[in-house]
Amino acid sequence: MRDSRQFRFLPLFALAWAGAAIAYIPFLTILLPVRIEVLTATPGQNDLAVTWIGTIAFAGAVAASIGNIAFGWASDLVGGRRIWVAAGLILSAGLLLLTTQITTFVAHIVVLVCWQLALNMMIGPLSAWAGDCVPDKQKGKLGGMMAFAPAAGALTGAMITPPGLAGPEARLLIVALLQVCCVAPLLLIGSTRPEKSLEQDAPSAQADMPGRAVLLRMWLARLMVQVSEATLFAYLYFWLRSLDPSFNDATTARIFGGMLAVSVPVTLFVGSWADRHGKPLLPLRVAAALAAAALLLMGGSPSPIIAIAGYAVFNLCSSVFLALHSAQTLRVLLRGNRRGRDLGVFNLTNTVPSLIMPGLTILLIPTLGYRGLFVLLAVLAFGAAALLVPARRR
Repeated sequence: MRDSRQFRFLPLFALAWAGAAIAYIPFLTILLPVRIEVLTATPGQNDLAVTWIGTIAFAGAVAASIGNIAFGWASDLVGGRRIWVAAGLILSAGLLLLTTQITTFVAHIVVLVCWQLALNMMIGPLSAWAGDCVPDKQKGKLGGMMAFAPAAGALTGAMITPPGLAGPEARLLIVALLQVCCVAPLLLIGSTRPEKSLEQDAPSAQADMPGRAVLLRMWLARLMVQVSEATLFAYLYFWLRSLDPSFNDATTARIFGGMLAVSVPVTLFVGSWADRHGKPLLPLRVAAALAAAALLLMGGSPSPIIAIAGYAVFNLCSSVFLALHSAQTLRVLLRGNRRGRDLGVFNLTNTVPSLIMPGLTILLIPTLGYRGLFVLLAVLAFGAAALLVPARRR
């Protein structure tokens, strides 16, 4: 009976996690930058649009950091994840639809802060829900299934952005409806019974990298990769326009979505391999190193085609890293009664980069251009790979 619940829970959770990604990926990578470009009234690359995006991202990251910890902890204390996920779903979908009515800079910040709080009311308890119900021996598989989420978000962006297909209001309505459709099945029929038997023979992250520093090193490694990912996440549209002004929002969405779609089978395969061989952190090290090499290619190539190929490799490797890292984090956070709070602290690695990224881009892009920025991001990604190298036993 328990195996039946687990078999049902994994795909339901993967679908709900995809719904969370659908809620924010098309909006933050495509729809919001295009909206900001329209409001600043200067098409293509421009400093005002970059500053707006950076400031909004900073405020949203602060709200997301607070919301994820607060609502994850609340779901620990109340003892139920479902009600928080449902409330966050309703509020975030509603606030998303309001954004098309906003025309001022300050109003954008206010609405985005509220939206981030509501979204993390859903995401924080949702991630803890997976920790409650998925055993260690399936964490790699869980990571592979979580890779569907960014791909689903990116493909949604590609689906709604072809010229003439849908206006700004219709695009956001489609996003909100897809979010609800993806999360609702887990809310309606998903198991909430915690998984009591943490298999003792399942390979642990500590076995791959022993010592009490495992949590700190995993946290720092994810932070470093996320700084790189978050920077390209926010500025992909503007970087592509700097390579070739003919790139538009539909082209950007297709490139982003196509690369994330490729990452899904790769992550599933690598996650299953990590489960079978008891090496949960080896794929993370390899993915971080390859992502760093791709960033150097992006910054060093004079050819737009080669630079975009470098982005494809970076996107694939960073997606594999982040999906598998999310699942392996559940392996080392063992206190079920504080799992929501602890995952909220780990989630700072997803939100703090958005606090760092605006300063980096505002400082580096006008002076050194995207090339200098990519070199710095590559150093961070190489640092992440180094942090995950196991300590030598004496």
